[in-house]
Amino acid sequence: MRSTAAREAILDATSRLFHSQGYDRLTIEGIAKEAGVGKQTIYRWWSSRGALIADCLLDGRLIPVDFDMPDTGDLLGDVETWLRSVLAVLEAPQGQALLRSLVAAAADDADVGVHLGESLGVEKYLSERLRGGIRDGQLPADAPVAQIGRAILGAIIVESLGREAREPGEVIDLVRYLFAR
Repeated sequence: MRSTAAREAILDATSRLFHSQGYDRLTIEGIAKEAGVGKQTIYRWWSSRGALIADCLLDGRLIPVDFDMPDTGDLLGDVETWLRSVLAVLEAPQGQALLRSLVAAAADDADVGVHLGESLGVEKYLSERLRGGIRDGQLPADAPVAQIGRAILGAIIVESLGREAREPGEVIDLVRYLFAR
């Protein structure tokens, strides 16, 4: 198997197994078998399963949605639109399990956590839109954009970890409170 084809097979196998088994049951041996490669082929490119998961996230294989954010001039409305699209994915069958598995993977490999935020568009869309809110006078000039983005991502993650039936509107209510300055 050519190296490009092997790499693709490994990423595809990782994504399939991650979705069907979750992070806890995902093994390098299982990925190698599913991809039709040896474990050494996997370790040639990735040092751990966490590093492999991070690449799958970065490549859009685990959360295949682009969470674009509008810029209608209404900062709160735009953030709510983005947040509703993120929450819709997480409310879908297996969405919460996916997020919990990604959090477990992030505990093993910090790159997974970084790429999780990237996959959800925290920096690319949310932080950029928040900077636009500062520019438009909808947020104070000293608003901590990066921290606001991480706080919203953290609220999403904490809700997922709680495993309690909650209304998705609770995170939206938090955002409304944060922006009600």
